[in-house]
Amino acid sequence: EVQLVESGGGLVQPGGSLRLSCAVSGLIFDDYDIGWFRQSPGKGREGVSAITRDNGATYYANSVKGRFTISRDNAKNTAYLQMSSLKPEDTAHYVCNVVPYDGPSYWGQGTQVTVSS
Repeated sequence: EVQLVESGGGLVQPGGSLRLSCAVSGLIFDDYDIGWFRQSPGKGREGVSAITRDNGATYYANSVKGRFTISRDNAKNTAYLQMSSLKPEDTAHYVCNVVPYDGPSYWGQGTQVTVSS
């Protein structure tokens, strides 16, 4: 059974930092690209960041570029999203997604991030 478990969300003040984790089991982690998405009430799902399976190339939405850093630890089957200089508009439910070269993708349940003073 494939499982993706996100953690690390919470309440943080503007300007603060959080590190989200996505622990994956039930598949060969190295074979999957990893993506982080977010969704807030009244807004559609937004792709935040991604990291490829082969060369670890990274991609960021313009809204988070320079503030967020995605990484992966293949030995631990875990992906991370380091978020810094958080803004109230970063408040959302953050979800991890894994995508293979060929085959189904999988989603986690997500973790809530709330940026508020």
